[in-house]
Amino acid sequence: MLLAARELLAVRSPLDAELMVSDMLGAWWGRRLRRGDVEEVLGEGLVDYAAKAGTPAALTLLIAVAYLGTSRQAAKAEGAALALMESDVARPRWADRVGAVKPQGCYVSRDAYGDEDTVVCTFAYRGTPGPRPADPAPLAGGDDPHALVVVVDYNMGGMARDAWVSSEVDRLLEKAGVEAAGDPMLAFQELEPQQARALLEFAMKVTTESLVRKGPELVSDGYSAFHAFARARIKALPPGRKRPAPLLSEAPYSRDRRAMLAAEFLASDAAEHLSDPSAASRCADHIIDYGCDRDFNRPLRVSPTKCRTFLLDWLPRKVLLDPAEQEAMPHVLSSWVRFAARRTGLPEEGLKATLDAVWEATGRFTEAYRDPTTFGLDRSLVRRLLPDGDLSALPRRAFAFPFLEGLHDGVDLSALHPAEDADRRVLLEIDHAAERDRPDFAEHLAWHEEIATRLWDGDPDQMWEAAQRLLDLGHDRHEVLHVLMEIAERIGDHPDELAAALDDIADIPDEPPR
Repeated sequence: MLLAARELLAVRSPLDAELMVSDMLGAWWGRRLRRGDVEEVLGEGLVDYAAKAGTPAALTLLIAVAYLGTSRQAAKAEGAALALMESDVARPRWADRVGAVKPQGCYVSRDAYGDEDTVVCTFAYRGTPGPRPADPAPLAGGDDPHALVVVVDYNMGGMARDAWVSSEVDRLLEKAGVEAAGDPMLAFQELEPQQARALLEFAMKVTTESLVRKGPELVSDGYSAFHAFARARIKALPPGRKRPAPLLSEAPYSRDRRAMLAAEFLASDAAEHLSDPSAASRCADHIIDYGCDRDFNRPLRVSPTKCRTFLLDWLPRKVLLDPAEQEAMPHVLSSWVRFAARRTGLPEEGLKATLDAVWEATGRFTEAYRDPTTFGLDRSLVRRLLPDGDLSALPRRAFAFPFLEGLHDGVDLSALHPAEDADRRVLLEIDHAAERDRPDFAEHLAWHEEIATRLWDGDPDQMWEAAQRLLDLGHDRHEVLHVLMEIAERIGDHPDELAAALDDIADIPDEPPR
């Protein structure tokens, strides 16, 4: 990195320098280390290394990191840069202008579906300083007008999925305006800078949180190179308390409001052909809950991508449907699309494309949705494990409570419900009947109850992920539970530390805790 920073000495534009250093910082962005934070180990490590080097290249790198780095990196880089400047280490003229930008305007290009926003924020540097005697040539590029472009994807939780920078600001804005004028499915409009900042801060936060769970493959290949630059430019926008754009479209839906919307749908012309009103009502509830809980309180927003995701991804993972609901769901979703499009004014072109997407997904839905009863599980047993209908919880809850049928010492296990605290305790006592003689049985059982409760609730997600890794390595359930217990007891009530420790589990030591 420090060798590459020598190229910064030949750069004449602060914009080019910032983009080069942003690309450097993106080399490790979104990556994870088995132990330690990558921004601390590599980012702050680079700052420390540059500070010790004390060369002009190191100083230029530190100056740029002081603007583009994380808060900790920036603080360390600024202190180190000041120390080097006091030692008369030479620096390029652009160094005085790094980050000295002012916002020019903000715009957003929106598709009629509401799937994504393309946010364009334009900036310019605050002026070109006069030439110094030692360097009479003025800086090239004037005020360097440029645009930061960020794509926000609402089908992925509102995350920033792509970002880039353009120096052809006028051409960029003109092209966006022309495209919107000729396409009823697009709109291009100005955006208040405060609103743009709130939206982009929210989107980048979602991106960071998503990467922790799924990795950098969620974003475009070029996003990492512009992440640091985008983060810094967003801070140059005026702050405000306005909510991100998707949250402005609907107020939060109470349970009563959701029920009223479902009733309006079932009474509409769009739903009159549905043959099973009871199943249609339950399906409508799932559609509305998905729109409220997963799509920023926008149950009436419909699009091909949203409908496919709901039908082929979210439902098969998250919702326990009975056979009547499985049969009815694609038909109810098609009716909902017609109902919602009429309410929101979706152009006919968008309505047709969305209905086509639902029709194409219908055949695949029967393959994507796997009813647990097809695996030989009794439906009453599944209902006891999933009283909340959260289908994704079935594996971890079955792991936590494997004994739910039959008789044990006169106790009918099929009458016990693991969702209830008293029954949960009885089930765990039966599961550990062979350990009753150990002197610390009560305390030991309490820790088993702690782990079982966490697995039941999925709190944190990393606990079941760690358990699966260990099971895949061939360890038995008893060993896995005890390792989870040891970690939870050692970490205590520190959620972030517990999640990090569980992430670090790669295998069980030769002598696991007992």
